[in-house]
Amino acid sequence: MNQTDTNVKINNQAQRMSTKTMVLTGMCAAVTAILSQIAIPLPSGVPVTLQTFAVALAGYMLGWKSGGMSTAVYILMGCVGVPVFSNFSGGLGIIAGKTGGFITGFLFMSMLCGIGARQKGKISGIAFGLAGLLIVHAAGVIQFSVLTGMKPLQATALVSLPYIGKDIASVAAAYFAGRKIRRHIGNSEGMEESILL
Repeated sequence: MNQTDTNVKINNQAQRMSTKTMVLTGMCAAVTAILSQIAIPLPSGVPVTLQTFAVALAGYMLGWKSGGMSTAVYILMGCVGVPVFSNFSGGLGIIAGKTGGFITGFLFMSMLCGIGARQKGKISGIAFGLAGLLIVHAAGVIQFSVLTGMKPLQATALVSLPYIGKDIASVAAAYFAGRKIRRHIGNSEGMEESILL
């Protein structure tokens, strides 16, 4: 095989990988939108949903770049009014509202989960996701506290602590599910060029 044939083969592989990446990115954004509708309302106004699992899964499946892009697409869809947030809500009012800090924090969590996907050990892989989860809860508590006038400790007790156990379990479950799915969609190292870098 000469150099030209080699270059053509590499270009064809890159094009297929790019298409595959775009499809998976869009698919993960759609999955996040769907799982966001599985919601249990609570008096705090912050519902229990499967968003955390979906966002973490996108990161662990696709890596930091495409996982972050998937979450960004989901957030942007909601910002322009597509009802992808919990309870079929959408619009900038949700992002600017008392639950918006959690949603914007998801972007950082998906990227950190993507970095975690590249770690060799399970503990370190999950730890990156948990670091992202900490950002989600911190951003959520701060915005909730500012908009409601509630003290940060009170806000933490109301909108963070009741959810933290479920969210930790969601990140761990997403890590193992993401690893399994990656084995089927392609070796992570083979996808790193277009997805993780």
